Amino acid sequence: MNEMRFTYTISSIVLSCIILFSNLSSVSSADNTGGETDHLALLSVKKHITTDPYQIMPSWNDSIHFCNWTGIVCGLRHQRVVTLNLWSGGFAGSIPPAIGNLSFLRELLLHNNSFTGNVPPEVGRLSRLTRLGLSNNSLSGEIPSNISRCPNLIELDLSANNFTGIVPNEFESLTKLQHINLHSNELTGEIPKFIGNFTSLAFISGLGNNFQGNIPDTLGRLSNLWFFGFALNNLSGILPLSFFNISSLTNIDLPDNQIGGNLPSDIAQRFPRLINLNLPINKFSGSIPLSLSNATSLERLALNENMFTGSVPSFSRLQRLRHFAVNVNQLGNGKSDNLNFVSSLANCTNLIGLGFGANNLGGVLPKSMFNFTLLTDLTVGGNLISGNIPSEIGQLVNVRRLFLFSNQFTGRIPDSIGNLRNLGAMGLNGNLLSGSIPSSLGNLTLLSRLYLQRNKLEGTVPSELSNCRELQLLDLSKNNLSGYIPKGIFGLSSLTVYLDLSDNRFVGSLPTEVGVLQNLVALDVSNNMIFGVIPVSLGTCTSLVGLYMEGNAIEGEIPSSFRSLRGLEVLDLSRNNLTGRIPEYLGDFVFFRRLNFSFNGFDGNLPELGAFKNASIVSVYGNGKLCGGSPEFQLPKCSLEESSKKAQFPLFLMIIIPIISVVFVIILVVIFCLVYKRKKVSAEISSEDENFPRVSYQSLHEATDGFSSANLIGSGKFSSVYKAILHMENEPQVVAVKVLKLAVRGADRSFIAECEALRSIRHRNLVKVLTCCSSLDFQGNDFKALVYSYMVNGSLEDRLHQNPVVGLNFLQRLNIVIDLAGALDYIHRQSGSLMIHCDIKPSNVLLDADLVAHLSDFGLARFVHPDSSTSHTSSLGIKGTIGYAAPEYGMGNEVSTYGDIHSFGILILELFTGIRPTDEMFSNGLSLHGFVKMAIPDQVMEITDPALFKTRQDENMATDARNCDMCGPNEDCLTSVYRIGTACSMESPRDRIDMNHAFDQLQFVKKTFLRSTADCITQN
Repeated sequence: MNEMRFTYTISSIVLSCIILFSNLSSVSSADNTGGETDHLALLSVKKHITTDPYQIMPSWNDSIHFCNWTGIVCGLRHQRVVTLNLWSGGFAGSIPPAIGNLSFLRELLLHNNSFTGNVPPEVGRLSRLTRLGLSNNSLSGEIPSNISRCPNLIELDLSANNFTGIVPNEFESLTKLQHINLHSNELTGEIPKFIGNFTSLAFISGLGNNFQGNIPDTLGRLSNLWFFGFALNNLSGILPLSFFNISSLTNIDLPDNQIGGNLPSDIAQRFPRLINLNLPINKFSGSIPLSLSNATSLERLALNENMFTGSVPSFSRLQRLRHFAVNVNQLGNGKSDNLNFVSSLANCTNLIGLGFGANNLGGVLPKSMFNFTLLTDLTVGGNLISGNIPSEIGQLVNVRRLFLFSNQFTGRIPDSIGNLRNLGAMGLNGNLLSGSIPSSLGNLTLLSRLYLQRNKLEGTVPSELSNCRELQLLDLSKNNLSGYIPKGIFGLSSLTVYLDLSDNRFVGSLPTEVGVLQNLVALDVSNNMIFGVIPVSLGTCTSLVGLYMEGNAIEGEIPSSFRSLRGLEVLDLSRNNLTGRIPEYLGDFVFFRRLNFSFNGFDGNLPELGAFKNASIVSVYGNGKLCGGSPEFQLPKCSLEESSKKAQFPLFLMIIIPIISVVFVIILVVIFCLVYKRKKVSAEISSEDENFPRVSYQSLHEATDGFSSANLIGSGKFSSVYKAILHMENEPQVVAVKVLKLAVRGADRSFIAECEALRSIRHRNLVKVLTCCSSLDFQGNDFKALVYSYMVNGSLEDRLHQNPVVGLNFLQRLNIVIDLAGALDYIHRQSGSLMIHCDIKPSNVLLDADLVAHLSDFGLARFVHPDSSTSHTSSLGIKGTIGYAAPEYGMGNEVSTYGDIHSFGILILELFTGIRPTDEMFSNGLSLHGFVKMAIPDQVMEITDPALFKTRQDENMATDARNCDMCGPNEDCLTSVYRIGTACSMESPRDRIDMNHAFDQLQFVKKTFLRSTADCITQN
């Protein structure tokens, strides 16, 4: 019996082992089959990647198991792919449908790459997927509704792409979602109501789309939501009552919409953990809720640019508050108790930004306000505040921007203001301030903008003001100042934006030191008692756009040095004692919008060229000895004597014409002698360049007046560029002739590279090559040249650093970088073959008559062919210019699009700071990138080129900045631009954003700026 039982037991064990082995074999077989499916799916991903700057894909090979490939994580038990992470790999290409075969995938993370095309609907097969991260790519089309078949999805990040259409209705099944990020796309429609069913949702952002309609009341069910952000959309209506039931909210970010209505009186009780209440640029009305004083966690309260009325409540309990802004509302009634709330902020010792300007607030500034020793920005301008400026203002030792303009302040400017040694911009204009300008202002050595106009200041200008060596804008106009203007003011070479001394009682003559102001855009000394002659040195101020000298007692003639002021748009010399002739050369100036010579003693023939053809912009009233000119001026005809004087110049021509003819004959003889040798020279331009019509050396020689230095407009290592008038298609055309310096090694290859680069690409922001020349000169030497469309406004380098003709304001600079981003995106992705420019810098950016930017100089350009992992060198081995070239190039790395992106980022930072990357300040490891990065976000106004805040009429914005002094780029816009510039110029290529994303983000900044500018115009 026992023996039978033992035999039965052995049999049972053996049978169990057989069954177990059979099952294990079956599982192993299934795993092998699934593994091969994953393997093939990953190979499909690899195949669809077209750009791999870090050479990650070559490691995806069969020498190691795919579970060990870079970016792949497999499950320990079944060896199936559970995570595909290619985050910040710099990849370009598309997402293949085979991605849907990774059936065990839980995380698909493709953030911060350059994937294009649509998201394949096969993603919907990934039923185990919990995280889908596609942010910061170039994906387009509608969001696939099949994603709704991923029921376990917790995180959905589709931000910073080009998705269009609405959020699919099928997404209502994704009830486990906790994180939704849709910002910076082109989505439309309303915020879906079904989101209210996502009871686990904690974060949702739809910033920078085109969402419209009301915020759905179903959101009140989201008891776990802490962040709700839909800034920069077209949302309207009011916040539904149920929205205020989401007690978990800590961040409400809804600026720049059209949301209206009142905020509930118990808002702090409804949001007990509120940290950020950001609602500017909307239509909220009613009073600011008193209960906000109980929001003890609040760090940012921004209610500016709405329609709030009534008084500002007390905020004595908000000890964590750092930013407080209620500017541009209808708060206050002009009474003395309107500023009581300021005293209540005394406990807010962390306050950095305080703004309540552009309201109806009356009263006097409480002295307790000046205990905010961390304050960097104080804006109270545009109210009805009266009384003196307290001497305690000198305690705000960290303040960088101080704007008290357009109030009713009286008394003297306190001497203690000289203690604000970090001050970069101060506006006290538009008040009733009296007394003298305190000499202590000379202590403000970081001051770049000083507005004191439209007050009752008197006495002399303190010479100590010339200690402000960073001063770029000074406005003392419309006061009662008197005496001589200190020579030291005219010696401030830092003055680049404008110097306005008009409407005072200054005496004396303009000193010769005025010639130091070579980069000044506008000079206004009108309506004073200035006498003497116009100093010849004023002609060295070649950046002048506006020169206003009317209403003085200036005498003598217009100096011939004015011939250099070719950038002038406005010249007003009226109501003086000037004599002599109005110079003929002024008719050659092309930018004039207004010329006023009225009420002087000018005589002789009025010029008839250029601006003098248009009587609507030229005024010559009150000059009884003037004659001739356009009939519109109704001046008497000139006498025979005047006509003979005018004819002297043609007589001179009659003498030199025979001489020129003899020289020309000699040249023809030389050319004839060289004909035989010329016939032996074969065409050296490659077949790629035969798309261009040829032009002869003789034609270019004549068009440039023998390559005269008078026509030289630029020179570099490999070439010189001349302005010329060339007859093309039987029409005279102004062109730029780029002549190669063939004696320099590499210049010939640079010529071939540029021809190859430009032969097939066409884009509005790339310089256009018209023709080329490969020939011999008159001495039989090789000669090569390219002929381009002429850009009347020169290079960006000239505008920034080399005595700019016309200054560039914020919008113009923003348009320039948007133009460049579009051009680079084109050559990187859209031109048919991937091209890398390799030398992005301001001198290679040319500006046409409308200040449209054109990328030029493709002599170092390289092509990357799709069938090769290395770049085809179509030019020199050089990879850019010091200061702009990507750091990886210095380590011998191959060129890539990310090198261009780095150079573009540095150019952005240079353009908006006005500082070259090679400036001597950058030493001991500090770079322009690091300098800007340290200033973000609190010091961006201090590092910004003050020329961005210049006051001159801008056609694009249609504003007259002389009457709107404070309109200009706001801090948020500048911060955004600098963030884009630093994101492009990161040290590691994998950390840089792609060009198409930079382009989209710059467009977004432009939209924001134009809105804020429109509001500024309306308010002023």
